[in-house]
Amino acid sequence: MFFRCIPRWLSSPFFLIFCSLLVSEAVGFTLKPIDESSLTFLWPLPEQFTSGDETLSVDPALTLSVSGNGGGSPILRAAFDRYRGIIFKHSGSGFGFVRKLRERMIVSPYDISTLKITVHSENEEVVPLYLQLQLGVDESYTLLVSKAKEFSIAGEVTIEANTVYGALRGLETFSQLCSFDYTTKTVQIYKAPWSIQDKPRFAYRGLLLDTSRHYLPINVIKQIIESMSYAKLNVLHWHIIDEESFPLEVPTYPNLWKGSYTKWERYTVEDAYEIVNFAKMRGINVMAEVDVPGHAESWGAGYPDLWPSPSCREPLDVSKTFTFDVISGILTDMRKIFPFELFHLGGDEVNTDCWSKTPHIKEWLQTHNMTAKDAYQYFVLKAQEIALSKNWSPVNWEETFNTFPTKLHPKTVVHNWLGPGVCPKVVAKGFRCIFSNQGVWYLDHLDVPWYEVYTAEPLEGIHNASEQELVLGGEVCMWGETADTSDVQQTIWPRAAAAAERLWSQRDSTSTKNVTLTALPRLQYFRCLLNKRGVPAAPVTNYYARKAPIGPGSCYEQ
Repeated sequence: MFFRCIPRWLSSPFFLIFCSLLVSEAVGFTLKPIDESSLTFLWPLPEQFTSGDETLSVDPALTLSVSGNGGGSPILRAAFDRYRGIIFKHSGSGFGFVRKLRERMIVSPYDISTLKITVHSENEEVVPLYLQLQLGVDESYTLLVSKAKEFSIAGEVTIEANTVYGALRGLETFSQLCSFDYTTKTVQIYKAPWSIQDKPRFAYRGLLLDTSRHYLPINVIKQIIESMSYAKLNVLHWHIIDEESFPLEVPTYPNLWKGSYTKWERYTVEDAYEIVNFAKMRGINVMAEVDVPGHAESWGAGYPDLWPSPSCREPLDVSKTFTFDVISGILTDMRKIFPFELFHLGGDEVNTDCWSKTPHIKEWLQTHNMTAKDAYQYFVLKAQEIALSKNWSPVNWEETFNTFPTKLHPKTVVHNWLGPGVCPKVVAKGFRCIFSNQGVWYLDHLDVPWYEVYTAEPLEGIHNASEQELVLGGEVCMWGETADTSDVQQTIWPRAAAAAERLWSQRDSTSTKNVTLTALPRLQYFRCLLNKRGVPAAPVTNYYARKAPIGPGSCYEQ
């Protein structure tokens, strides 16, 4: 009701410009006129590119020509079909007719009729690990859009990549070069010819999705994965379980999902397989999380012996062998589903008062000459041993590093969240780090504006090159306390895209004081691209993320 009652002058262009000036002044940005034709409306920005001043038309019956050892990958074929549907969504029901008509014509009236893709590596099943969908897989690609040559009336588009996953990133960039012209009713590529050489700055570019605080249906998770691929994010951190609910089926301990909110808000083993495979087809890994020993009250709904007592329900009971048997059983079952090399074991926000106050645990601590703090370390390290035995590298929230850094396994990846300055300490000790400073990259913090997300720097304070390499990348976190199916996607987007460019694009091409001029128009354009693709991304310049527009206006100016 408030927005219906605002004075008209509050939504006037002059007032909005005035507010923009105030915001720019507050954050130290200097507004100067800029020619938007000088901007490149690709998101995230490629590493190197050149463009021209010609316009090429693209055949709605665009065909795929593949070569190389991996050209026959079903992942590539499926991706081409998806992107063709995106690019030519205005072709409508007449697409089949256009294709048949084209087959009868000797000369195409379009400049681009074939997309040529070369993938040098073989299909994933037979290639070395570094070419498979694992951390650090080669996602580089070259994309060339050339005008007609002297002895040819047709232009050419080629994508060349070492892996099918690099080809997927090239397909996304190609799709963003294609624009539908409503006057001619054709798909055009402007500013051709294009030459793009691209690769990611960081290997790990993640989004955390919390399905414990609010259950998210399978189709919603798939929609989010699909949208991640548009921004070239490549890790879905699936925070499946927490103290509020345990929605995942665990065959070895079938009563665990009695901790779900209802029997209709659950994920079967088959559901989890489906999500992982859906993500793989888009070049996205799924990292599962089982947060222990805290954040686990829901486990006791099916197995009450995991609680220290009926009145004191977390952390999990450190004194019982059964507790670690359950953890081992969960991880054994999950290892069959989640092939990614990283597994998140949580370890954050552990209040050990329950252990100190529960008689049988207090006696166990005394017998083992442990304090409650010692028991916290014991629990985390024992959980790490279980994960390592399943051939996983453990990821833990930063409290574990802050409390006992010298005891963590050398393969540990420390996940920063409490604030800045953590990754420099982590990498100085030789550990790997993931950046998720809650002050800028927690998406449930609705008052964090896009430019603070965009200018956050994972390597801040790290100057040694060998230590910089230990920062795997970063992750924006969509905690679910106030987000469900009704609003989760507009909470994620478009701010997650701001982090996505920070993680993909080279620092020197995106670090500028005038981001309101060089990045904002491009981010607004990308937000509208998401909307066109069916992603309910909120306006970029909202004071509070995910809010509706304050009044009428163009998508490209909100």
